[in-house]
Amino acid sequence: MKKIMGIGFVLGALSLALSSCSGAGAAVVGQNGEPAVITVTGSGEAYVVPDIGYINVGVRYQGATVTEAIAVNNELARSIQASLIDQGIDEKDIQTSNFNVYQQSDYDYQGNPTSTYYMVENTVYVTVRQIESMGEVLDAVARGGANIIYGVNFDVQDKSKALSTARKLAVQSAQVQAQELALAAGVELGDLISIDSSFSSAAPFYGYGLGGGGGVAESVPVASGQISVSAQVQMTFIIQ
Repeated sequence: MKKIMGIGFVLGALSLALSSCSGAGAAVVGQNGEPAVITVTGSGEAYVVPDIGYINVGVRYQGATVTEAIAVNNELARSIQASLIDQGIDEKDIQTSNFNVYQQSDYDYQGNPTSTYYMVENTVYVTVRQIESMGEVLDAVARGGANIIYGVNFDVQDKSKALSTARKLAVQSAQVQAQELALAAGVELGDLISIDSSFSSAAPFYGYGLGGGGGVAESVPVASGQISVSAQVQMTFIIQ
């Protein structure tokens, strides 16, 4: 169940173009012969509880040879995938996002190489559809051998209701601004002649890292919080 609450607030970006007033009900004309207008920008914000989560998990392994590093990495990667499936993650929601093999060397104080080894990194992008189990999923992959876990974030699959709420609040904010400006300037607000809109959303993001392998003692506490969905409108009114 999604919970939505809205907060309207005012942004800047206000402009007022005026010239001398003419008769009541007639549009005020500026110096360029165009109608004088009031342009305002309003913003609205709504909050929704996330219903889906995403994580990047994987393994980094160092070996003396490329063959050894890849073989061990593959074994650990299979263990991680099995851990995810055991947690109810569908195979279609497990997608390889990164696979790297690279050489590294150690050097002495004179800059001469003392050893050479190979690193293999393999990470998968996981969609967690039961976000209440996110902590258990993180715990399971850590115990399965993951030593790369990062990018825990949340989202809402359907933002339409939240966007509708945010847009309404944005329009209300802009209308209030326009009325206040017209009143302060001693003019009458006329018809709306243009409106533009945009939106954005900010999903909660959590960094979570493991180094050197090993597991965690207990399920990781993860709170999904709320997602902010914002809408902005720019509205232009004729001055009468």
